[in-house]
Amino acid sequence: MKKTCVECGESFHGRADKKYCSAHCRSVHNNRRNRDFNNFMRNINNILRKNRRILADLNPKGKTRLHRDKLLEQGFKFSYFTNEYVTKSGRVYRFCYDQGYIETENGYLTLVVRQEYVE
Repeated sequence: MKKTCVECGESFHGRADKKYCSAHCRSVHNNRRNRDFNNFMRNINNILRKNRRILADLNPKGKTRLHRDKLLEQGFKFSYFTNEYVTKSGRVYRFCYDQGYIETENGYLTLVVRQEYVE
């Protein structure tokens, strides 16, 4: 059965459900189709990695208290985090992967490293 490649338009022979003449055309077509979605995800992941790196650099001992301006100076974006952990008392920890923080009083934060028992 003669078919036409979805990507390049070349004719080819193959199975009835085959759409592409080669693995290269399949790859090019799927990369083009997912480009916008992948760029969006890549940008978000870059922000999350940067946030994590900032937290880790400012918290070398595993627990530190500092003012939120220290994070802002380095480009930390408070809107981006991977998960939240709410304690029984209702306090909210926000994490970028394994590095986290909790807001305390007067703009201060306590930086922490995620413990195994926190899910």
